[in-house]
Amino acid sequence: MKAESFALFLSALSGLTVGASAQEREPRTWGFVPGLLKPWVDSRRLQADIKTENLVKNLQVLNDIAFANGGNRAFGLPGYAASVDYVWKKISKVPGTRAWKQDFDALFSQVLSISLKVDGEDIYVYGLSYSPSTPPEGITAEIVAGPEGAAGCNDEAYADLDVAGKIVLVQRFRCPTGGTLAGRLLPAARAGAAAVIIYHDLTTNATAGSLSAPNPEHVPGGFINKVDGERIKARLDAGEKLEAYFQQTQTVENRTTQNLFVETIDGDPDNVIVLGAHLDSVQAGPGINDDGSGTSLILELFLALSKYRTRNKVRFAWWGAEENGLLGSKHYCSTLDPREANRILAYLNFDMVAKGYIGVSDTDGSTHGSVAPPGSEVIERLFNDYFASKGITVTPAIMTNGSDYASFWSILNKPFGFLHTGTGVEQDPCYHQACDTIDNPDPETHTKNAKAAAHVLSILAMDGTRLIPKGPPINATTLAAMRTRDLTPDHARIEDLEAMGERHLGCGHDI
Repeated sequence: MKAESFALFLSALSGLTVGASAQEREPRTWGFVPGLLKPWVDSRRLQADIKTENLVKNLQVLNDIAFANGGNRAFGLPGYAASVDYVWKKISKVPGTRAWKQDFDALFSQVLSISLKVDGEDIYVYGLSYSPSTPPEGITAEIVAGPEGAAGCNDEAYADLDVAGKIVLVQRFRCPTGGTLAGRLLPAARAGAAAVIIYHDLTTNATAGSLSAPNPEHVPGGFINKVDGERIKARLDAGEKLEAYFQQTQTVENRTTQNLFVETIDGDPDNVIVLGAHLDSVQAGPGINDDGSGTSLILELFLALSKYRTRNKVRFAWWGAEENGLLGSKHYCSTLDPREANRILAYLNFDMVAKGYIGVSDTDGSTHGSVAPPGSEVIERLFNDYFASKGITVTPAIMTNGSDYASFWSILNKPFGFLHTGTGVEQDPCYHQACDTIDNPDPETHTKNAKAAAHVLSILAMDGTRLIPKGPPINATTLAAMRTRDLTPDHARIEDLEAMGERHLGCGHDI
């Protein structure tokens, strides 16, 4: 006993001086207390350490942070910085662990002012991320209807339409190129439109939407609710000539943000289980289910696990700028060298886990068809077997690549699994809305998912190498080839996903 304890102490001391790469900032390592030997982790103990009141406490703090900082915790804004500070204080001084921050630059956008009037009536409008600004005085012009359906994705459909210098109204549509929003804006812009107003095809409020990146071909763009768009379109179809006023001032610039990490000192460093959740919200709201719930879940898992030993190393990650296109996890996966990439055994993702159905990733493709890397089906089975043992009904969650597991799949080809409670109106009507506050999550659902995560983590931390054999080693050449792959859902399947009410569809969630 004394010899093993002393060996662990020496391991902790060595961790104080090695392991921090150039891309890490402020690494902090806290070793074991000499003479103390922690017990091996097991499912029963780890689940018992997960308390509903602690999960909710974290959510309340994140909620308070949002409302003290303009109502959100979005990347590039004070609410995200305060969220980073909160998690860092919780993880950075835990014995037997090592914590660090990873800085990266990401493209930030924020609407500073916006207004839309049609025939003198104020219309709610959301400024599309990365949209050009209008002149300070705004644009006053006739508003005209653009082509409907698939035709609105093509330049040719505008050949016989007089839109030059006018504001074009068109409905959101999943275009084969350009996406749901930029794909509608660009044809009108190339036809000479002064601005483009896109109206929703879903009944939820327009509170998120992106043009993906700045583009010199873009004109100012806004996103309005379906009910308003249909009402304006009906008047235009009836032959009315309407004047509109559109003003938008938007700042677009690079800003530095952070990912946060903490890992166990003990455990095999060549077999690492990674758990992740994104820490940022959208600018439209506090993001307490999306993804305060995942943030809190892995925070409580980490604090509970720190009392135990594991055979495999376990790393926890809080991703930045997820809502801007999975930017934090992409940066992490893209900057890992082959040696570090080979050390990752599997990834577990927790994005929206407190409101709606109990969703387990359909990584074996038995329900939705897409198949994840080998070993992913093991994680799916572990989650499903756990919920079945508790008599809890599970919904197979489709892989839309709308969350951070996509980075581990497309860039590193690692086995993964996730829990997800759904984004449809029936599951969470406050998805990406101002009402995603402390009153939105369901503590019982949150706790069920957290205990399931504790169970699966305990198994993988002890027996992951037996259950998930590693694939062939990755070298620089194979890593570069994997990073060029495109695993986004194809155009035809996107329509099916949206018909199912699933909107968590990819980078920026609605591009």
